[in-house]
Amino acid sequence: MIGFPPRTPFPTTPKLRLYYPSLPTTSKAVIMNIVLAEQLSLDSVEYDPIAHLNLLFSHPSTVSSVGRVSSTLQRHKDELTKSIDSLETAQAYGPDSSLERMQSAQAELASLFQRIESVRNRALQTERDITTMTADIKRLDGTKRNLTHSMTALKRLQMLTTAYDQLRGLAKTRQYRECAGLLQAVLQLMRHFNSYRSIEQIAVLSRNVNELQRELLEQVCEDFELAFAKGEVAARRGMLAEACLVMDALGEQAKARLITWYVNTELREYRSVFRGNDEAGSLDNIGRRYAWFRRMLQTHEGEHAAIFPAHWRMNETLSMAFCDGTREDFKGILEKSMRRTDGGTNKIDVNLLLSCLQETMDFEQSLERRFSSEVRASIDTMSSADDRVSNFNGSISVAFEPYLSLWVESQDKTLAGMIPKYKSQPLIPPDEEFSPQAVIPSAIELFHFYKLTLSQCAKLSTGERLLDLAKTLAKYLDEYAQQVLFTLLQRGGPQGPPVQDIILVLNTADFWHTNANQLEDNIKKRIDPEMASKVDLSTQADAFMGVASAAVLALVHKVEVDCEPAWREMKNTNWSRMESVSDHSSYVSELLKNVNGKTAEILPLVIKPQYARAFCDHLVENIANSYISNVVQCRPVCEVGAEQMLLDKYILTKAFENLLAFHNTNYPPPGTPSDPNAPPPPPPPASYIKRVNQSMTKIDPLLKTLQVRPSPPEGLVQAYLNLIGDCSDANFKRILELKGVPKKDHSHLLELFSIHRDGAGVGRTLVQNSPLLTPLFASMGSGISIGGGIAPGFATAGHHASQGSGSVTSRFDAATSLGEKLLSAARDMSTTEREGATSGGGATAMTSDKATINENLKNIGNFFRRDIGALGARFGKRDITPTGAGHD
Repeated sequence: MIGFPPRTPFPTTPKLRLYYPSLPTTSKAVIMNIVLAEQLSLDSVEYDPIAHLNLLFSHPSTVSSVGRVSSTLQRHKDELTKSIDSLETAQAYGPDSSLERMQSAQAELASLFQRIESVRNRALQTERDITTMTADIKRLDGTKRNLTHSMTALKRLQMLTTAYDQLRGLAKTRQYRECAGLLQAVLQLMRHFNSYRSIEQIAVLSRNVNELQRELLEQVCEDFELAFAKGEVAARRGMLAEACLVMDALGEQAKARLITWYVNTELREYRSVFRGNDEAGSLDNIGRRYAWFRRMLQTHEGEHAAIFPAHWRMNETLSMAFCDGTREDFKGILEKSMRRTDGGTNKIDVNLLLSCLQETMDFEQSLERRFSSEVRASIDTMSSADDRVSNFNGSISVAFEPYLSLWVESQDKTLAGMIPKYKSQPLIPPDEEFSPQAVIPSAIELFHFYKLTLSQCAKLSTGERLLDLAKTLAKYLDEYAQQVLFTLLQRGGPQGPPVQDIILVLNTADFWHTNANQLEDNIKKRIDPEMASKVDLSTQADAFMGVASAAVLALVHKVEVDCEPAWREMKNTNWSRMESVSDHSSYVSELLKNVNGKTAEILPLVIKPQYARAFCDHLVENIANSYISNVVQCRPVCEVGAEQMLLDKYILTKAFENLLAFHNTNYPPPGTPSDPNAPPPPPPPASYIKRVNQSMTKIDPLLKTLQVRPSPPEGLVQAYLNLIGDCSDANFKRILELKGVPKKDHSHLLELFSIHRDGAGVGRTLVQNSPLLTPLFASMGSGISIGGGIAPGFATAGHHASQGSGSVTSRFDAATSLGEKLLSAARDMSTTEREGATSGGGATAMTSDKATINENLKNIGNFFRRDIGALGARFGKRDITPTGAGHD
């Protein structure tokens, strides 16, 4: 290790002391600064010359000492310079100088490098010595390995030569069992000499082995051909079985050659009989094909199966070859039959086609069950399952699939013939009685037909043909909804069909609405996954919902027809001269009697609470519309008359809140005596009460406006703007006419109306035309009734015009049948939805007549589904929740 002498420290710099002459009288601060300046050291790391000078010359009186301070600093500097020079000299030339230490360190490093180089040289020499020592050992190891390989090769060559000679002898004597084992050994040994074929002897031996393989192959094939040709299979069965072992040892190509020969031999008769004869090969004789193969397969298993090794699966291979050939035969037969036409009619009988296809599929299923059970029965289950690649399902029947469209067309024709029959059938068989749960028998029959047809087609095809069938089924669901169910609702003229018929239509439409969705799910489960998205029966489900909606509206119409006498009595009342208000008007009792009586007849027959609720909702809505319409027909109406009408409206509202109670047959109907000890019926749902009040409250603005006296006129104008809230001069004028205000006062009131309407802060809250008054007063001039109707919002200008100017009849008049009204309601559906979204009413334009009835039914069904949403259950869903247990 190199050592260095200790470093001589620099001498510390003495504290610089500065002397000042006797100063004149100075302040105490100057003296203190001088003392602090003397205490500062020039050697300090944090020394600040500016601060030092400020301390030394802190007062003007100290300026005179600048020369002495400068000379003192110069002397101190000179002393430091001398000290540094002496220290440098001592460090450079002293006995322990840094130069000597550096030279010593360099000498030691040179010695260290010499020692390292010496060690490296010795290591290299050692490595060369070890390599020399192990070279002989490596040569000995290589010699030993080569000797071992040579001995092994010679031994194998000896074994190969011996085995070859033995194999040749065994082949000549046809000892095939020994040949099979020895042949495997020869082939395995021969593979070891593939890299030595450049040696002439090995090449000759390889050619001899290949020649022997060829001779064995030809010999075995010849033995099989002779045995089958001479009918000596049973006698030579053992030898042939051992020969199969030789074919197994020869490899896959040899085995495939024997299998192909055997299959062709066994099926030669089949091909000659059924391909060479048009009569035998026709579709009529398809059963003979399968019977022939079953006999042949039985013969094979009884006489030939034992010849072939089990893992060859000869019976399965034979079956698949039969299926392949038969499939090609059927393709040719069907193509030829389609080309033979007579007057545009093809020669394929659909029933024969279906029969052949069903028989073919049964045959395929029998083969599939047979060979899949053989796999399960195998000892080596895993290997057997892996080896089996044949799938007999569709192996022959695929030839029929392009022609299944004929079968689908036949189902189309069958259904086309069923629809007219269903239209003429009675709704209830003569030997049966009406039941509220009953469904029209034709719906059950159609459902079973669909179920059977779908199951049958799914067995035949799960591809394009099943999709075609789904489209056909959808088509006739539309036809059934339109031509059968909807047509039933059009019967009966202006009175409509009987209540029981309407209930049957409602139940049937609900039945098919549910089953259409289930039918769609069933088809999607059966069809190929890539086509499942193309199956859609939602349109048909909506069409049946539309029929159910129309049936509910038809029931509402039955009540409206009974209400006509009460409305006539209301219009015959003199509302302009009424002097006092009574509990209720006489027409109210008649109206409630008719409504409750007909509702008590209808609601117990409606099974589902959803439809009962829809019936009540639309009944209340239509009566509210009729009430407004009849108020207009009762003009002029004085203030007392308007007050009486408002009171009548309140009585009706409270009575209508109990309409749903008629659906709950566990309790007595409203207004009938009941057992005082019996529990009270449950209250109606809050959502229903809210709906009733919403429907009836829309009358209030009109009646409250009519209650205001025309004097003072500002009060009437303000009441109109606050209650009606529109800017229409025409509507305000109609209100004046409805109140019976003299025409001479109209101009003044209209002027006031214009002033108040345009006043600051009012116009911003008014609409252009009131959605209540505009269509109402439009009907006054045109004679159109908006009173009753199919459903709220279905009344449109241009429909349901009644004759005469003195009175307005119900929408369901004698001139138009209920069915036409339902049809009109469906046609107006899309227009009504757009009208409901607009604040300004006006006459509604009719939709295009090009829309189909099915689309209309779908629209009306969507409207009902949306309208009944407050129930918490979708229309058409099976729900057993009691009506009275609803929630808001």
